Amino acid sequence: MKKGEKLIFALIGLIAVVSVVYQGWQVANVTEEDPGIPYYSTASNELSDKAGKLIRKHSCRECHKIFFLNDLTQNVPSPSLDGIGSLRTEEWLYNYFSAENPQEIVPSRLKQRFQMPSLAHLPEEDRRVLAAYMASLKVEDWYLEETRKAAYEKRTGKEYQPE
Repeated sequence: MKKGEKLIFALIGLIAVVSVVYQGWQVANVTEEDPGIPYYSTASNELSDKAGKLIRKHSCRECHKIFFLNDLTQNVPSPSLDGIGSLRTEEWLYNYFSAENPQEIVPSRLKQRFQMPSLAHLPEEDRRVLAAYMASLKVEDWYLEETRKAAYEKRTGKEYQPE
C-alpha cells in the first residue's frame, strides 16, 4: 500500500471514530424525558373481555386500528380508535352504534362498502358494551394537543393557535 493510500484510510478511520463518539455524546446529553405511550384504557378486565369478543365477532379490526392492531390484509382508510374516548362520550358512541345510518351522524366520503355499517341490529347490551369500551380508550392530553396542532396545520397551512 502506498503512503497516500494509508493516509486516506487513516483519515476515513479517524472521521468514523469521531462520528461515533459525537453521536454517543449527543445521546448521553439528551435531556428530554420520553413521555411514553400516549394511549391507555380505563376499562375493567371484564369490560375489555366482553368488548374484545364483540370486536372479534364483528371484525372491527378489518377496518379500524385499536391499540395499533388491525387486519394487515385490509387497506381501509378508516380512523384508528385509539384515544376515541378522549374525543367522544359514551352516550355519543352508544347513539352512533344505535343509528340506522351512521353516515347521518358522521358523514363519510368513502365508497359505500368501506363506510361504517349500522350496528343498530345488535342487542342493546352489546351496543352499550362497545360504547363503554370505546369511551374507555383514552389518550394523554399532551398527545391530543400535538395531534390537533398537526392536523390543523396540515389542513390549513397556518400555524396552530391553542384555545
